[in-house]
Amino acid sequence: MKKALLATAALFLAPMTAHAAADNGPMRFVMIPKAVHPWFDKANNGAQAAAQLLSKATGRSITVEYRAPQTADVSTQNDIIERAIATHPDGLILDLLDEKGNRSTMQEAVDEKIPMTVFDSLPPEGMNITAVGADFCEQGTIAAERLAKLLNHKGEVAIMMGVPTAPNHALRARCELKVFAKYPDMKVVATGIDNDSIETAQKQASAIMQAHPDLGGWVACDAAGPVGIGQAIRESDKVGKVQEVGLDNLSDMLQLIKDGVVDSSASSRPEMQGYWAVIAAWQKALGQQTPKNIDTGIDIITKATLSK
Repeated sequence: MKKALLATAALFLAPMTAHAAADNGPMRFVMIPKAVHPWFDKANNGAQAAAQLLSKATGRSITVEYRAPQTADVSTQNDIIERAIATHPDGLILDLLDEKGNRSTMQEAVDEKIPMTVFDSLPPEGMNITAVGADFCEQGTIAAERLAKLLNHKGEVAIMMGVPTAPNHALRARCELKVFAKYPDMKVVATGIDNDSIETAQKQASAIMQAHPDLGGWVACDAAGPVGIGQAIRESDKVGKVQEVGLDNLSDMLQLIKDGVVDSSASSRPEMQGYWAVIAAWQKALGQQTPKNIDTGIDIITKATLSK
């Protein structure tokens, strides 16, 4: 990562404006995720690594302040964004909880001429903001297709929706539903809403499996959901009876795969998302044009890949 970032910094430094190149003052960015969550800790690790290495490459102090809402609550997140705007940072790095609910607060940043980058999300329609993340539809499609194959394309399935207003969660859900709709012998019999909480996902998954004893499998739309589902499968003594294809690479998710509770995971790369979100924010703060999308890719994690 260090070599890659130093090479990136050298490449991006070349086209800087004369004004930006002459300014060696500190730069400060504020990163605001959906909630306190281990997935976002990984994204923050990538962001902090990028800031440290950019500082080394440029000789300029570049810092990222990480401000996470305690829970996935739009009003709380907007309050954190507003307080960040009041400090006039060089840029905001956001993961949206609600495209419509966050839009007016984001417009405040635009009015204050504070650049924004979104990660693990999609920007509100019509806002010219670089988005860093995986192809969320592809990720949900991969998970749903893997589950469909495990079930021989028949039977009852359920979806854990995550935070339904979050653009990435909603897109994954729509694409998962499209997959299951292709197969006439498959039926989505239930959906849960975990609001990015492992505990909530576990409780909802347990209740849904009790209400639907013939349920064959699960997919999710967030990183917390599949962990809670896996815990519920284990606690309900349904390992091998109810299949699950998860999302992302939390340590608990990886352990569930190793233990044979979960088949596999279609994982985005949170550290890379944090890393490239900082690169894009830094470039934008220097007045450079940035891509509309930066696709950080998807990993397929199975017991076999974990044993390598």
